[in-house]
Amino acid sequence: MLKSLEGSWCLVLGASSGIGRAIALGLAREGVHVAGVHFDTAARAEEVEAIVDEIRALGVEARFFNANAAAKATRAELVPKLAELTGATDGIRILVHSLAFGTLVPFLPREGWEKPVSVRQLEMTLDVMAHSLVYWTQDLLAAGLLRDGSKVYAMTSAGTSRHLPSYGAVSAAKSALESHVRQLACELAPQGVAVNALRAGTTLTPALRRIPEHAGYVERAAENNPHGRLTRPDDVAEAVALLSRTSSSWLTGNTIGVDGAELHAAAGAWEVPGPA
Repeated sequence: MLKSLEGSWCLVLGASSGIGRAIALGLAREGVHVAGVHFDTAARAEEVEAIVDEIRALGVEARFFNANAAAKATRAELVPKLAELTGATDGIRILVHSLAFGTLVPFLPREGWEKPVSVRQLEMTLDVMAHSLVYWTQDLLAAGLLRDGSKVYAMTSAGTSRHLPSYGAVSAAKSALESHVRQLACELAPQGVAVNALRAGTTLTPALRRIPEHAGYVERAAENNPHGRLTRPDDVAEAVALLSRTSSSWLTGNTIGVDGAELHAAAGAWEVPGPA
């Protein structure tokens, strides 16, 4: 059964840029109050404040916290605050894990990269981009903030099955993230909480632009997409709002493509048909 999201709360991890920002704004347009965790320098303070103002202008509450979402201390500090914020509602209706911070150092030395990825870099990438989903889910559930009808979304990518020279650590993290999604979906099913991974198509975000090989990858993705364009952050935001309107937890444990059929088209020879 579909129902309005108005008056509920979402928690967006990675809310200040890219897809996380678009989801926060998209849910605010649905009447959802937004709690956001971001990790930014003082140089971006005005930009983040502008996002908060834009959300509040839509008539909902917005509370942003500049902190490392992967740190245990951050969860210890923020979970009680979230409980206080959402106490009169149904807890956290929507949790979005959109953390895009990891190493782009290759596994082995090559020209331009004298040192291969280190233990610290690899563990950090897995911890931030994958394991932190488990830890946030554990703490929110223990605080009674994930309830029947809550939705959990983790942002993954086609990098789990595609190769880019600098993407090895992130690819491993995304693969682990999808595994965590399946496990959490099974363990949260008795509580009526749905957990899914969203595999966005190639999207021009700050995280993508940091990948050294992104230019060629973006060009190929645009050519492959049957829609004739790349995925936009708003495409993903619309999918989150749509999937969250149901109270059912039956759609769970999946990796859902939000890519305009980009991945499928890339698997074969796709040509946009000309006029008849």
